[in-house]
Amino acid sequence: MSNTFDDLDDGRPETPAQRADRNWNEILQELRVLQTGTQILTGFLLALAFQSSFADLSPTQRTFYLVLICLAALSAVVALAPVALHRAVFHLQVKPALVRTGHNCLRGALALVSLLLVGVVVFVFDVVVSLAAAITAGVVLGLIILVLWIVVPVSVRRRARGSTR
Repeated sequence: MSNTFDDLDDGRPETPAQRADRNWNEILQELRVLQTGTQILTGFLLALAFQSSFADLSPTQRTFYLVLICLAALSAVVALAPVALHRAVFHLQVKPALVRTGHNCLRGALALVSLLLVGVVVFVFDVVVSLAAAITAGVVLGLIILVLWIVVPVSVRRRARGSTR
């Protein structure tokens, strides 16, 4: 039985343990990429509060900024959760469960990062241009993320399933 997080039907000559190890390594690589970008974005957000112009923000903008900080922290926590779980279950022979959990955490982290990215763009456009421009930029970026992160992968997955039948 094939799962979304496992490559059982890909024809590779590997044992279940080898497959779990390979899938875990792939998840770790994806987490590294995600974590690097998230850390840079979080650093940018944290630095903003110490700029002199931060005092010029409206109460609504400050509140939105704090929401973005919380999203950044939450996305980092969710992205690091598989690593913490790995430390907790190291040597317990539960790699398939670890892969499933890592897969789910990675998907959750991507969802949080997509919200964070849209939020940061909205925040910057609001501060620099206007609220109308911010909403437009946020909607456009949200649509681009939706297409590239959901529509395209679903399309590729459907075509791949169709070609294997």
